[in-house]
Amino acid sequence: MAAAPAEFIACEERATPTEADLSKAAAAAQEQARLALGREAGLARRLSTRQMAMIAIGGAIGTGLFLGSALAVRTAGPAVILSYLLGAVIALLMMGALSEMAVAHPTAGSFGVYAELYLSRWSGFVVRYTYWAAQCIAIGGEATAAAIYCRWWFPGLPVWLWVVLISLVLVSANAMGVGSFGEFEYWFAMIKVAAIVLFIAFGALLLFHVVREPGVGLANFTAHGGFFPHGLAGLWLAMGFVIFSYIGTEVVAVTAGEAHDPQTAVPKALRSMVLRLILFYAGAMVVLIAVVPWNQVQSTSDVRASPFVRVFQLLHVPAATNIMNFVVLTAALSSMNCDLYLSTRMVFSLARGHYAPQALGVVNRRGTPIRALLASTLGLIVATIVAALSPGTAYVYLLGVALFGGMFVWIMIFVTHLAFRRAWLRHGNPPLPVRMPGYPWLTLLGLALLLGILVSTWWVPSMRPTLLAGLPWLLLISLAYLAWRKRNSSQTQH
Repeated sequence: MAAAPAEFIACEERATPTEADLSKAAAAAQEQARLALGREAGLARRLSTRQMAMIAIGGAIGTGLFLGSALAVRTAGPAVILSYLLGAVIALLMMGALSEMAVAHPTAGSFGVYAELYLSRWSGFVVRYTYWAAQCIAIGGEATAAAIYCRWWFPGLPVWLWVVLISLVLVSANAMGVGSFGEFEYWFAMIKVAAIVLFIAFGALLLFHVVREPGVGLANFTAHGGFFPHGLAGLWLAMGFVIFSYIGTEVVAVTAGEAHDPQTAVPKALRSMVLRLILFYAGAMVVLIAVVPWNQVQSTSDVRASPFVRVFQLLHVPAATNIMNFVVLTAALSSMNCDLYLSTRMVFSLARGHYAPQALGVVNRRGTPIRALLASTLGLIVATIVAALSPGTAYVYLLGVALFGGMFVWIMIFVTHLAFRRAWLRHGNPPLPVRMPGYPWLTLLGLALLLGILVSTWWVPSMRPTLLAGLPWLLLISLAYLAWRKRNSSQTQH
């Protein structure tokens, strides 16, 4: 073989990175991460593991379980139990990927900051603004729902007055400091957990002939078309409703920026929270299907028609409807409180990342970003006005953006995790204190399942606005990013 030209050998040697080159690249990447995370300094680290776990449960368990789960039941029949178990698997995979990154980089911007660090600035911009918009819309919906539940006891007062009063109370709770917010949310979530535990326990009494002769038994699992009345397609099409029930669990990663000991608290909170959610959701669905025939479950916002009320009435619990109205009201307030916290931290992170006005990144002496909180309240006002003026048209599309936003963020978490693990190992970082098993296959599995669920919402009429509203939103926010980049580059040049 002829000898290679000297020029070729020199070029080849220059193209091969040396250890010094790799070391410089690793140092540059670590410096970039340090600067990005350092921008969010100033928040108070006062959340305990106990509070973080309950905040996550409070964020995930909203009125959807007590009232909205009927939509999933009507779509899948008794097989909805498997739908919730599959949803739990996806949530576990997402939590595994997110906890690995959250422990490595505990910051309030969480998945938005990780997307910026390991994917692109566009990703960080779009993920945070999409999540902020989704949370603001969810706040408006929960505020309107809570006002309607309050009118159950005080029908003479208008809905708008209740919305104002509830908003003032929850904004004040968030403004007092993260410690006060954590305790407030802990007890809100505890009421929901107690209601679900009692529902499961009372349902078991009915199923096993303890308080009623004859008992309910297990006939409803196979009656009225069998366990799969709509086939496997029904099980899959119900997944959109099911995933919406689990969205909110990612709040743990956001609270990592204010956790007292994130390396210990985050993984413990995630594990306990996901296991509890699996028990609560699967147990509640088993009881619901067993006690109430699936084809008699009504998809309505009327508390009196809730299957939870039906179980309490069968047990002759006094004032069952009033008790459930209180529980559903608490669920709405808890979700609203948690969403307000999340949207505030996303605006704070955007401001510290120079994607929003710098004034929104200021914190007070308690370590609370008050201006970011007020900015998120403006989103609440807009969503509530739209909900009141056009509940049947525009608000449906706003809810579509909310669902799309949640699913889009989860998808981006999986994509970011793929890039994060490769970069972490390539740059010679120390071993990760928390590692997701089965990388990259389980990360890819979670990503594929979520993409499939998102696409399948097109074939569920009540969920079609997810794509109809979500894709235009993604285009709009991408154009906003291009405008921001152009303006930012021109200012840098001058």
